[in-house]
Amino acid sequence: ALRDAAQDVAPMEARVLGFFARHPGATAGELAEHSGRDKGQLARLIGGLRERGLLEATPDDADRRVVRLNLSAEGRALQQALARSTRRLADAAVAGLSAEERAALLGMMARLRANLE
Repeated sequence: ALRDAAQDVAPMEARVLGFFARHPGATAGELAEHSGRDKGQLARLIGGLRERGLLEATPDDADRRVVRLNLSAEGRALQQALARSTRRLADAAVAGLSAEERAALLGMMARLRANLE
């Protein structure tokens, strides 16, 4: 899905775009808290996305030291294209599975994730 994107997008960049699509106006700190990732790594990712015109930063109205991040029009279009590709890929992955098999798979994946956390 990422290879088919109009722009070359790394998986973590796609996740960052997805976060700001779901949480418009969030801060880098909120992203770090949500993702559990290193703030320095995220700052570099956000900086790169801003340089590419995919994210826009605006100062918070109440506290000018706080920077709020939003998808630009180009970032929103890219994120939506990535989401469509991801849905197509997910649909292809479970094609032919019954509803019960899909539910069982989701349950097993949740257990795997919990084991790794």
